[in-house]
Amino acid sequence: MNAECRMQNAERRKRLLTSSFCILRSAFIAFLILACTSRPPAPDRLKFWGLGHEGEVVAQMLPEFTRRTGIRVDVQQIPWSAAHEKLLTAYVGDATPDVAQMGNTWIPEFNTVGALEPLDPFLARSTIRQSNYFPGIWATNVVDNVVYGVPWYVDTRVIFYRTDLIPTPPRTWSEWQNAMQHVKGQRPGSFAILLPTNEYEQLEILAMANGASLLNASGTEGAFHDPRFAEAFRFYVEMFRRGYAPVLGNTQVANVYQSFAQGDFAMYITGPWNVGEFRKRLPPSMNGKWMTTPMPAPRANEFPGTSMAGGASFVIFRASQKKDAAWKLIEFLSEPAQQIRFYELTQDLPAHRDAWKVPAVASDPPLAAFRVQLENVAPLPRVAEYEQIATAVAEDGEAVVRGRMTIEQALNDLDARANRILAKRRWVLARR
Repeated sequence: MNAECRMQNAERRKRLLTSSFCILRSAFIAFLILACTSRPPAPDRLKFWGLGHEGEVVAQMLPEFTRRTGIRVDVQQIPWSAAHEKLLTAYVGDATPDVAQMGNTWIPEFNTVGALEPLDPFLARSTIRQSNYFPGIWATNVVDNVVYGVPWYVDTRVIFYRTDLIPTPPRTWSEWQNAMQHVKGQRPGSFAILLPTNEYEQLEILAMANGASLLNASGTEGAFHDPRFAEAFRFYVEMFRRGYAPVLGNTQVANVYQSFAQGDFAMYITGPWNVGEFRKRLPPSMNGKWMTTPMPAPRANEFPGTSMAGGASFVIFRASQKKDAAWKLIEFLSEPAQQIRFYELTQDLPAHRDAWKVPAVASDPPLAAFRVQLENVAPLPRVAEYEQIATAVAEDGEAVVRGRMTIEQALNDLDARANRILAKRRWVLARR
């Protein structure tokens, strides 16, 4: 073969290789395009912050949510002791999650700084209905007629009592005093009730049961001179002065459960978390010797008395870019079936009324008092500053009980302190 033929053959091979490469390259590019266009979009990933034990167990419920929706949820568990600061820091640093569990009493504060997304537009097209929730609990999520949270679980305070020492639970304040006097007559060396002096809840529950508002209608000044608050305050102090309650803070009681079993006190105002604790911590000899009852009312025909609305709710942060997906998560966890499962995992009382119909909840005797009480609860004043004011209530209440202050002095001090704390709120409202 001469040189010219060899050159022609080489040229043909070159053209063939070039053509094959172009075909392969085109096919590969087409494959890439097809792969990219046919691949399903990456699912949304939500950031959810859960608090305490609830934040640990909620992750067990989320695979079903992801299976239904394709939305994945990254859960961060935060201890209750650090949660408030963590949430505020995240807001200031533009690092909030999409959805979070939030204590009901915090919602006014986070709304004030503009951190929370109003939920009314979502509710308007949702299966979640206000009528499915206890009115007083739902009200904790409403600020200035706008809904900012959906209840996840609920709690309130009722009386745990010794049935062998108090055969008939009291329904009025008068009956309550008689029951306490009866216990003291039977057991002069013991007490009728434990009211830790460094807690504000008991005094405020009595005040709310008596119709006191704690603050004025606009939430700008204290209302502690209201005769209804003063009457409740006197009733509270009398329980100590008559020797019905020991003058002790909760840190001075070594073991509440042991003291209850020993008969050191016959009544204790506390929440649903103690149903499980009483069953676990009381000795077998106490089986059948304790029960719960709703709060007594100040007057006849008003039973039960009002108690405090508590629990935790779901909120969506305003900065979230995935609000529709976040709402789907809230709807999922609000379903009665999910509420029941959450109760089984945590023993937290369900927020949805339908979840109370299952035998595990409806047929549990100590929970019956909570079911009745939850229809008669009220939120604390929905202003951001109220937690500071509640601290003042505890401090001045203890000062009166320990004889360092008179009731009148305490009322003056509470109004003065509340007015100082609320000064900025008055200033802002005056300029709207």
